[in-house]
Amino acid sequence: MNSNYAVDPRYCGILFHPTSLPGPWGIGDLGSAAYRFADFLAEAKVSLWQILPLGPTGYGNSPYAARSSFAGNEYLISPDLLIREGWLEPAGGWQSGADSTFSDMPVSAANRIDYGKVEGEKLPLLHHAAENCLNCLGNNPSLAASFKAFCAEENFWLDDYAVFMVIYEHYRDSRWHTVWDKGLGARKSEALDKIRRDHAKRIQQWKMLQYFFFKQWNNLHDYVRSKGIKIIGDIPIFVAPDSVDAWANLEFFKTKSGGSYSTVSGVPPDYFSATGQLWGNPVYDWKKLKQTDYAWWKLRIKALLRQTDIFRIDHFRGFDAYWAIPAENTTAEHGVWEKGPGMEFFNSLRSEFGKLPIIAEDLGFLTESVIRLRDESGFPGMKVCQFGFEDMRDGILDSRHLFLPHNYPYHCAAYTGTHDNNTSAGWFNALGSADRKKVCEYFNCEGRDIAWAMIRAVTASHAEYAIFPMQDILGLGEDCRMNLPSTCRSENWSWRLSSIPAGGIAEKLASIITLYSRG
Repeated sequence: MNSNYAVDPRYCGILFHPTSLPGPWGIGDLGSAAYRFADFLAEAKVSLWQILPLGPTGYGNSPYAARSSFAGNEYLISPDLLIREGWLEPAGGWQSGADSTFSDMPVSAANRIDYGKVEGEKLPLLHHAAENCLNCLGNNPSLAASFKAFCAEENFWLDDYAVFMVIYEHYRDSRWHTVWDKGLGARKSEALDKIRRDHAKRIQQWKMLQYFFFKQWNNLHDYVRSKGIKIIGDIPIFVAPDSVDAWANLEFFKTKSGGSYSTVSGVPPDYFSATGQLWGNPVYDWKKLKQTDYAWWKLRIKALLRQTDIFRIDHFRGFDAYWAIPAENTTAEHGVWEKGPGMEFFNSLRSEFGKLPIIAEDLGFLTESVIRLRDESGFPGMKVCQFGFEDMRDGILDSRHLFLPHNYPYHCAAYTGTHDNNTSAGWFNALGSADRKKVCEYFNCEGRDIAWAMIRAVTASHAEYAIFPMQDILGLGEDCRMNLPSTCRSENWSWRLSSIPAGGIAEKLASIITLYSRG
């Protein structure tokens, strides 16, 4: 009997944002802990590292409401690497014991990011390093040429971003459309020229911080690739209302004659929310974008393809149709479905980039046209294991549910949960007793092992990608949840590891990956 069967290649990944790395500077960064985490992934035979958007975060600290779609988050810059290069004096960091060492000790749920402290103490330190570096350019021709080339290559967004951040610092507020002087909000040339003259030094510092970020990120990305690991990035469909993206490209968004937004995004009322979700992001004027052959979006995709190897499109259904709400409304109840750019948009992207390595976030209510767009685009959709049990009542389970692992098709990315879900242990513990019993029956496990039982089932499934939040790898509970959607809790986006796991967990994951041919 011939045992040499051809099988579809299948991959395994971990979802873990760099801000959650351990270290002494109040927030995870691109220094030694990131390299140790890559080593952990390689030891575990994991071939994918999924992250959240890398942009600089604003109010609420959400990576999905970045101040820029092109800039990197300055908080992720490693002071230790800057010390090594001579741009900062040696210092010990802020958190005693947070030294990024390997450990078998339980992960502390109390290890949270204090974003106020990071802004108040780490950011000035980074600006000091930027000033030191700028002061050395005259004596370092190689560095000066490198910085000049970076600024020239990224100038399509970099100058706007640096000017934007200087104005933001002045007002302590990024709401350019309501708080800033009208001349600055409307980008009047005389107002911007004055900012550039009066704050030239600070503008250069913001540019140097971006130079630091991308140098550190590119070096880390190269190291991750050398380990045989690909990075999955993330691109939100919408931009933040107070972002430099909207400020500098207002013609591509639906606005009133005075420049304020006429329409914003959200989702209509459903089973979970009687008033829907009012996101407040400006919505695109797709007709105007089409007139440019989607040039701004192509710049966005090009930048992401440099930063990552694969990327997830958040709220994919918005390319088919999106819920448009009058900007003056206070809830999402009253809106209309408006058509997105559809397949024409993705065909235009393909003409520019060829086959795109995209995962489509197709969760939520899907119409036939959304499913058709996903299938025609050829992008794998998402399956979330926890959602397979969402219709379960009093221990009665519909075994036909498409999000149960035994029903996964090949062409999808399967997760135990995502950054917006409870951890698997937290989710399980919140179920009623009859439902917990049925879940244990499905996974053939005891409740204390639920996260690893779910990991095993998803790994064994036919899905092309099996991806697990780091919290599930560690079996952590609800207190380690990354985000609770539609809230601005201080806990959101703040969870951190106290240390990189030691070899035992890596070996356990590697054995499952090997067993189910996801190596």
